[in-house]
Amino acid sequence: MRLRARNVVFAMAGLYAACAWAQPDAAAQYPNRPIRMIIPFPPGGGTDLTGRAIGQKLTEKWGQSVVVDNRSGANGVIGADLAAKSLPDGYTLLMITSSHAVNEALLAKHPYDLVRDFTPLVYATVQPFSLIINPALPARTVKEVIALAKAKPGTFNYGSSGTGGLSHLSGALFGALAGIDLVHVPYKGGYPAMVDVIGGQLQFMFATLLQSQPQIKAGKLRVLAVTTAQRWPAAPDLPSMSEAGVPGYEIAQWYGLLAPAKTPTPVVRKLNGEIDAILKLAEMADKFAADGAAAVGGPPERFGSHVRTEVEKYRKLAQRIGLKPE
Repeated sequence: MRLRARNVVFAMAGLYAACAWAQPDAAAQYPNRPIRMIIPFPPGGGTDLTGRAIGQKLTEKWGQSVVVDNRSGANGVIGADLAAKSLPDGYTLLMITSSHAVNEALLAKHPYDLVRDFTPLVYATVQPFSLIINPALPARTVKEVIALAKAKPGTFNYGSSGTGGLSHLSGALFGALAGIDLVHVPYKGGYPAMVDVIGGQLQFMFATLLQSQPQIKAGKLRVLAVTTAQRWPAAPDLPSMSEAGVPGYEIAQWYGLLAPAKTPTPVVRKLNGEIDAILKLAEMADKFAADGAAAVGGPPERFGSHVRTEVEKYRKLAQRIGLKPE
């Protein structure tokens, strides 16, 4: 029995050593076949454009194709579930957005756990929303909007692209942090809501700068602040919501890459290093700017921390405003 036990110990030690050597070897040989990048939304959107731009550069660098696989449905859940159940070998990547963090708060039944079932690779890009109002509203600052809303509680209407979306939660967070009673009016898309802000049926909404810029330039909308924690480099004259009178306010649209949980660390590091370098390229900055975004980058730990923070933030916000999981 002692001999058998000792043999088991030696066998386990040998297996451990083999695994320890296999991981670096796997990274050295990686990739030696095509990589699949799952985009859990239809072609043509920001997630798709960002993923394809990164995939093209990886293909050029490594000489192995990065094949984009659009698997849309259920606000990104279908594609993410497919990725979560894929082999953790570095040959399946997943591009996610801030919507996936929101899903963790709003979906009662989830086929995967965004934190537990994935390995973070890199924080790709971020873009702000902006607070836009009807120009007829007698307010030129966020503080003045808050004062008007407090003077007539329950009469300030804000639109969104739909219940549970970022434009909805942007308004809900505004009301919660500023202590004002706002009425949410959901639409089937951001554009119809914007039309009603212009028409005066709504007092304000939150939309991306890219989406609202033409109407702002035409004088049909007034922009007061951006929703990122700091001022946005592409619009340096606009204050952040936090700076403008709502401390602690931060909401943004973001994209990032994950791999299935237990993907070997050396492979994760290799992917992160290459993608981080790609994000720093000037030509990529121009592509992201066309979508109203900017590159972020950094180590995998940065993105992992960000995802965990976002999931917790939206869970707390959903509870605070009484938005129950469905």
